[in-house]
Amino acid sequence: MIIDIGNTVAKLVAFDGDEPVEEVRTSNESLAALGAFAAKYAFTHGIVGAVREITPQAESRLQALHIPLLRFTPSTPVPIINRYRTPQTLGSDRLAAAVGARSLKPGKDLLIIDAGTCVTYEVIDAHGNYWGGNIAPGMHMRLRALHEFTARLPLVEAEGAVPGMGYDTDTAIRSGVLRGMKYEIEGYIRSMRAKYPKLLVFLTGGDKINFDTTIKSIIFADKFIVPRGLNKILDYNNDKV
Repeated sequence: MIIDIGNTVAKLVAFDGDEPVEEVRTSNESLAALGAFAAKYAFTHGIVGAVREITPQAESRLQALHIPLLRFTPSTPVPIINRYRTPQTLGSDRLAAAVGARSLKPGKDLLIIDAGTCVTYEVIDAHGNYWGGNIAPGMHMRLRALHEFTARLPLVEAEGAVPGMGYDTDTAIRSGVLRGMKYEIEGYIRSMRAKYPKLLVFLTGGDKINFDTTIKSIIFADKFIVPRGLNKILDYNNDKV
């Protein structure tokens, strides 16, 4: 059982070996669906990774599980070389994403882009060195910021027309945010490919971006990158659970 407590939601994922079987999303504050999810499968062990403080309500549900549960912390051994200079401040999702991508493409230079609450960019080289990455505001954070930090700009939905240049305030904001993210991500990919010519790119997270054909051809979309990484970390620490 994989329990990934994110900034917006918590994801519960059942794995059979290396393959995800089912994902359920639930409250990151209460883990309301955890009991029913745990009863659905014959889980033997599990791992919990969290990028936020675990609430007392969620903690009580975790403690009610009848399986050994590994808590993923900065001191948990991982099957890659962590070169991050402040590992105590590194988000569990970021490190797990690097592990998950490498499990799918070992021996390759990788860029992992997670477009969720924030957009994160992680780099792991062909030798298994995780060098860190960057953090930028996510789509909804950008839309909210334009509304909350200005006097008159409205809060615009992400769904809708995205013209090359906006023809009213809503499309000006939406196109500015969505196209800005697209150009930002494509810029990262081109920049990293100059350093790593055989770079492979993994894209995960809930936000959907439309890329140019030349960029799209080197992108692997996989919504389970972080859970895959947590699953690998759990296997790597199997004797400690």
